[in-house]
Amino acid sequence: MDLINIRLETAVSSVEPQVWDALDHGPSPFLKHGFLRALEESGSIGPGSGWHPAYLLAELDGELVGAVVAFIKTHSYGEYIFDWAWARASEQAGLPYYPKLVIAAPVTPATGKRILVAPGADVELVTQALVVGVHEVADRAECSSIHWLFASASESERLARLGFDQRVTYQFHWHNQDYQDFDHFLSHFTSRKRKQVRKERRRGLEAIDDLRFVPGKELSAEQIDCMDRYYRNTVHDHWGKDYLNPGFFQLLVDYLPEHVLFADARQGGETIAGALFLETDRALYGRYWGCDQRVDFLHFEVAYYAGIERCIERGLPLFEAGAQGQHKLFRGFMPARTYSNHWIRHPQLAHAIRGFLRAEVAEVEHHISELAKAGPFKAECE
Repeated sequence: MDLINIRLETAVSSVEPQVWDALDHGPSPFLKHGFLRALEESGSIGPGSGWHPAYLLAELDGELVGAVVAFIKTHSYGEYIFDWAWARASEQAGLPYYPKLVIAAPVTPATGKRILVAPGADVELVTQALVVGVHEVADRAECSSIHWLFASASESERLARLGFDQRVTYQFHWHNQDYQDFDHFLSHFTSRKRKQVRKERRRGLEAIDDLRFVPGKELSAEQIDCMDRYYRNTVHDHWGKDYLNPGFFQLLVDYLPEHVLFADARQGGETIAGALFLETDRALYGRYWGCDQRVDFLHFEVAYYAGIERCIERGLPLFEAGAQGQHKLFRGFMPARTYSNHWIRHPQLAHAIRGFLRAEVAEVEHHISELAKAGPFKAECE
């Protein structure tokens, strides 16, 4: 039987875009060639960022049959699966926690495939070869640990069988239940919650003249500048860190226009608010929102309701609107499990973290159950 060869590269440009994108990415666009290239060329990942790319390429007879997008990291920023407490415990025990190896879509809390396999290839064989390669990279870089973040549910189960402890967290996702239109969606809400959403939509839309989704290929330089400005304003307003360098959004539009959408809210012919989305034929992903004028409920309209309406119109089954945000619950985004998998090199630290994960999952499941009860849907629609 032919052996799968694992090759390591530090730039996605080492693979032709059409070859890379021919791998099965699932519904997510966040490991597409164009997305990674925009991150690299803007300097958002690479030297000085703390995200050092390590692309593992699985080849059989010279053909690419699989890949893993990994990063040797010197911090835990931009991951959204929080391990700061693990890092502190490790350091207090005299065990360096960094560098660590992270397999993820950088600064993107969206579920997706973490082991990309070519259609028709043997998933188990490719996975096993890549996992061996991941351990070898971690060994050579003297990484304390390996972390697969926001893996799909089935992939997470497979990784658990391969020795990576599963961690369960949750976000708020919207799922399309074959809704005919937005009113049909709202008909499944309780009366009080339905009235609240209608009030919010009315107030938000009264403040603008127009709201439309502009695809990447039609975006003007001014609209791309808005994306960048809104991103930085929102990050700074929340005392956050702007992980995406200037120039990223222009590069994203250049390299991944078929997936980029900008929700452009206008008043008097000028953009006053907007949100960046990425869309595939199976899902909509909300990423960044911002505004020039503070208007009550406009955030909900631009970032959530307009996206839900678009999913209904286009028959998209899933809308992920980013990390955190319990306020999404009352607008139809229900708690959804998210998965990560972890391997810790030091046996005692691994044992302690394993115990933490067992306790944490019980708490997470309780939270999910309670949140589901507090959602806006009528009891028979839950």
